[in-house]
Amino acid sequence: MDKTRTLITPTRTEEEPRIGTDAIMISIASELRAMAAFSNAEKTALKIMCPFEFFLIKKDGKLPLALAGPLLGAPQGAIVLEKLIALGARRVWVLGWCGSLQPDLRIEDLIIPTAALCEEGTSAHYPVGKNGKQTDSILNEHLGNALQKANLSFITGPVWTTDAIYRETEAKVMDYGSKGILAVEMEMSALITVAAYRSVALAGVLVVSDELSSLEWHPGFRGETLKNRSRAACKVLLDLCMNAE
Repeated sequence: MDKTRTLITPTRTEEEPRIGTDAIMISIASELRAMAAFSNAEKTALKIMCPFEFFLIKKDGKLPLALAGPLLGAPQGAIVLEKLIALGARRVWVLGWCGSLQPDLRIEDLIIPTAALCEEGTSAHYPVGKNGKQTDSILNEHLGNALQKANLSFITGPVWTTDAIYRETEAKVMDYGSKGILAVEMEMSALITVAAYRSVALAGVLVVSDELSSLEWHPGFRGETLKNRSRAACKVLLDLCMNAE
């Protein structure tokens, strides 16, 4: 008996589509809908393990680009990523929002996360070595170049992933901020770990949606500047994937 054998395996059924090498995951529902609209994506039903919305974007003469989300936390993020990999994705791009831990990172600023401090419960179920704790450096470089070309400034560095949105304490914000962690969010460490376990490349861009570094919460979710910057980042990811070889 193989005690490590899993009983549920991520799969593609015969009725489900094959997708191209690239796929985009978007954590925020409003941004997912916006990208689906401006890319003319077709909403598509999957047969099993699909607690998310799934879209296909046509590419001339190639398998379609997949678009999936929204995500809320590490478990759902892992389910979405596992399904995309089972359908054929080998490069996965993520767009999400985050809360800044640094006083010079303000609402609408962009972060390319390089690693994530894990305070979620999903990653421990995917054993990976030390080299499996970072986003993909090559994809990060491509993403950074694309953002620069679009005149979108950004910063790179580690983030903090937590399951407990209501337990982001003063002590943790001060401690992690002092150690150079840029922001807090809910999925990235699990996505990094699952991608490493499944041997696929993953990178992402996070938009600062709220600020915590002052030890008071300053949300900016409804602001036009956040929406505009987030949609601009969406278009960068879309262009990258549509023009990828």
